[in-house]
Amino acid sequence: MNILVCIKRVPDVGSKFRLTDDGQAIDTTNLGFTISPHEECAVEEAISIIEKTGGNATVLTLGPAEAEEQLKDSLARGMTDAILLETDQPEWDPSQTAQAIIEITKSEEAKNGQFDLLMFGSESADSGNAQIGIRVANGLDRPIICGLKDLTVTDSGIIGKRDIPNGMEIYETTLPAVVTIKEGINLPRYPSLRGRIKAKKKEVIHSSPDQIPQQMEMIQLKHPDEQKKEVEMFSEGVSAAPEVVNIFKQLKLLK
Repeated sequence: MNILVCIKRVPDVGSKFRLTDDGQAIDTTNLGFTISPHEECAVEEAISIIEKTGGNATVLTLGPAEAEEQLKDSLARGMTDAILLETDQPEWDPSQTAQAIIEITKSEEAKNGQFDLLMFGSESADSGNAQIGIRVANGLDRPIICGLKDLTVTDSGIIGKRDIPNGMEIYETTLPAVVTIKEGINLPRYPSLRGRIKAKKKEVIHSSPDQIPQQMEMIQLKHPDEQKKEVEMFSEGVSAAPEVVNIFKQLKLLK
């Protein structure tokens, strides 16, 4: 089994975000970085598959040189190879990102053979576009199953399951294929000390992707309006009882 997992370097989801003065970007001065929870589960799923079936699992990201940190983390967990599409451009729109991944996929497959499975997180933790996997599948003319909470590799292909309001949908397709993974499909492992030492010695392949013309333009980032909490005191002690009863009646908790 030959797997490619695509991840994205994003600000730590537990951080408090501040915007630059012009509202065009996030101020990353005091932010930590990680990969999205969905993508972390995609990495774990790929490692679990090759542990059972054998093969290679390559992790890929598009971003600045600092994104090598997230690739090394994935290598420490058990991924076998890593590719960094290095760019100093701060943001790529979904069509640009997908095209860069399509081009590197074709290039790697021409040299090393076809990827049986391309895996993405359902959506990234920062932009949440949920478009890249679908665009890549379309560009490579491969079937895609989105939002998986269960994935099984069979002799003839894969079976994927995803949650719906009243149950679960089950899909089956042949390989090569593309899937997007949702958080909760597994419990990602932590990198071991031995894994971190091995990851430091592994080479990350660097490539400079071509950037096609931008099709979408980001106008401005804005913080959502703060949710205000208000408390209204009606009375205290026994004298508050009639007002409490009245409120319960308004809420139709009492008749």
